[in-house]
Amino acid sequence: MFPALEIEKRLLNFTNDRMNTDTMTIYLVGGAVRDALLNLPVKERDWVVVGATPDDLLTRGFRPVGKDFPVFLHPETHDEYALARTERKTAPGYHGFHVHAAPEVTLEDDLQRRDLTINAMARDAQGQLIDPYHGARDLEARWLRHVSPAFAEDPVRILRVARFSARYASLGFRVAPETLALMRDMVASGEVDHLTSERVWAETVRALGESRPERFIETLRDCGALARIFPELDRLFGVPQPPAHHPEIDTGVHTLMALAQAVRLGADAVTRFAVLVHDFGKGMTPSEEWPRHLGHEDRGADLVRAFCQRLRIPNLHRELGVLTARYHTHCHRALELRPKTLLKILQGLDVLRKPQRFEQFLLACEADARGRLGLENRNYPQADLLRRIYQAASSIQARPLMEQGLSGLALAEALRQERLAAITEARQAFETC
Repeated sequence: MFPALEIEKRLLNFTNDRMNTDTMTIYLVGGAVRDALLNLPVKERDWVVVGATPDDLLTRGFRPVGKDFPVFLHPETHDEYALARTERKTAPGYHGFHVHAAPEVTLEDDLQRRDLTINAMARDAQGQLIDPYHGARDLEARWLRHVSPAFAEDPVRILRVARFSARYASLGFRVAPETLALMRDMVASGEVDHLTSERVWAETVRALGESRPERFIETLRDCGALARIFPELDRLFGVPQPPAHHPEIDTGVHTLMALAQAVRLGADAVTRFAVLVHDFGKGMTPSEEWPRHLGHEDRGADLVRAFCQRLRIPNLHRELGVLTARYHTHCHRALELRPKTLLKILQGLDVLRKPQRFEQFLLACEADARGRLGLENRNYPQADLLRRIYQAASSIQARPLMEQGLSGLALAEALRQERLAAITEARQAFETC
């Protein structure tokens, strides 16, 4: 339970600001109430103010934020305080709403517009739980259930349910059957097609940071939204791979297994994204060539570029995703490759200028290698070899050669030859270990 004394302390800030608590009432709402009931750390606190107008808050030093909703930041705590409001659907998509905020809007009215019952609870100044839509019951039963049919009016809620599924899957949460059915209806009606790239990416990158990001993809696939939002990923399911290398066979299943391994290995969200997109090219392999996927690396790199452009994905994610799609099989074969090929890989990855990204790439490749049925705990010496190769190549600097009077093409060739020699020596030393 969220400590009532802390709520009271925060509400006293309003008294100190000479707020008229006879005409307005403040409640803690949403995620803070939910996570406290789950005995999870409370990271953010949101508040709803009932019986107030914007001027009531502005005159007390609150700062308005956003243009769509009556939300304000407290002048001292910087918590978000929103006026109780209702919404009415006026057009397709996320922005197609008319918002009504007025003193007569009740707390129950405000909670009814929220997405899930577990997010539609509140606490008052005495710490009493206010739960008109039975969120506590669904918390206990581990259901992600929509509050009302109004859920279907906002396509972002499909992404949010998928993200909550990724966050709370380890606690046993699953999507309620009636909510999943409603999500399917939203997809069928075309409502999901109105999602903006910004909102899709914002929810996706948050989901990638959760403890079970593969559940985000599975939930979107269960309701049919994956094919509309991420067709490059959706088409991987059902595409076979050689059983000798992929006992799980299905490319989509492998991708999610690799994503789970990335979490297990401690990968950051950028690396997890690279794992998610690394096999895009296999979705474009002609069926007559299955289960082989010759050339899927180059096809995949092109698909990742287009995917990132469409969703306006940041450059850090795009660059690592493209490189992982292009070079992951080279990494798997590192123990077999000649020094010349190894040097070309280092150059292609631009490791001398971006060593941190190189480590992310190696981690993504290890997650790919382990994301296979029965091979989850396999060793991955390829990463260790490539690290040694990188250290050997980076130890060769251009300045000593320049001091010998070399420049231009002659300098480049001498630098290449010395790095090849260093790579050859490092590889031989690795093989004798």
